[in-house]
Amino acid sequence: MFVMQGKNEKGVMKIWLNSREDLEESCLEQAYHLAELPFLHKWVCLMPDTHTGMGMPIGGVIATKGVIIPNAVGVDIGCGMAYVGTNIKVDEIKNIMTGNGTLIQAIVGDILRNIPVGFAHHKTEMPCYTLDKAFDELSLYEEDAELLGQLDAGYFQIGTLGGGNHFIELQADDEGYLSVMIHSGSRHFGKTICDYFHNKARDLNQKWYSTVPDEYRLAFLPVDSKEGKQYINWMNLSLEFAKENREKMMLVVKSILQKWIGKYTDLELSFTDEINCHHNYASLEHHYDQNVWVHRKGAVRARNGELAVIPGAMGSYSYVVMGKGNPESFCSSSHGAGRQYSRKGAMATFTCEQVMVDLAKQGVILGKKNKSDVAEESRFAYKDIDTVMNNQLDLVTPVKRLHTIGVVKG
Repeated sequence: MFVMQGKNEKGVMKIWLNSREDLEESCLEQAYHLAELPFLHKWVCLMPDTHTGMGMPIGGVIATKGVIIPNAVGVDIGCGMAYVGTNIKVDEIKNIMTGNGTLIQAIVGDILRNIPVGFAHHKTEMPCYTLDKAFDELSLYEEDAELLGQLDAGYFQIGTLGGGNHFIELQADDEGYLSVMIHSGSRHFGKTICDYFHNKARDLNQKWYSTVPDEYRLAFLPVDSKEGKQYINWMNLSLEFAKENREKMMLVVKSILQKWIGKYTDLELSFTDEINCHHNYASLEHHYDQNVWVHRKGAVRARNGELAVIPGAMGSYSYVVMGKGNPESFCSSSHGAGRQYSRKGAMATFTCEQVMVDLAKQGVILGKKNKSDVAEESRFAYKDIDTVMNNQLDLVTPVKRLHTIGVVKG
């Protein structure tokens, strides 16, 4: 980690990389903007997976006094990770043949058939206790009439993966045990809420003659204002929706594992070590003697002894970690490997064939309906996960290292 002053000595940035040369200029410029915020508490944190985002770098953490910034949470509110381990060793099942290929191929195919991916939703309404509760507490939300349709639409989206960098992976840890990892968030639900409140904040900031330039895309809402309270209500609802979304998908994957392993083996499958954590959110926390709103945009909370999940790219390694509660990062760590190529840049640099050959060489089974954009998610489009981990050993302790054996993508 190294420390930098903001432009014209405005603010401080703590960056969990080796040097400034490791940081792209556009990401650094966004960090400068954050360091100038008049309500910033202490400093800007950039995690080792940081890269340019919308308004605020992904892999960025800030604490604010009395305000909340929709774009510092991001458009996929509640995006995060779910993980579960098992008692089954991959070597015990990987060579078993079924009528649908190997057992791993059959499981990946069944997941792809049973969990909607990409832009697909369920064709009928699905049970959702988060949305049921929201309708019971409708007075919290009904002032934002433009958003109420998202409550109805959410019943069709719950338990769906989405596209982009979201995935469901079957993995093996270093001892050979099978595990499942899911990366997904609040789907269109969270994006609509972010965009709505960012625009509302922009309008209000102009009326208040805010000193935060509009082009920074960091429009804010005071948390004690009507609009700030409404955003917090909707954000928290999105967080619960995202968490339940991952839970629902994990239940489906568990059921599929039980079905196929039960059909083709005598092994008694059991599940262990469940984790479900967000990496796009804001929460009221106590740091350096003040209650502040910690915004983690592409960063995971890592309090002392707290377990979290840090994924790499498909075909590389991922980690289960234990937080060290480092106060300098506001008890945070990276949320993944972090992109080194944009999606467009990855498509221009890598071919579908290169990615498919790379996965085949590693024995990774890919479940994806349309492979034309697979290069977006090439492991080479991401930073090296082990370099990221080495840069944050003062933030987390690695507990498990996991390697992809099968992956479902949108």
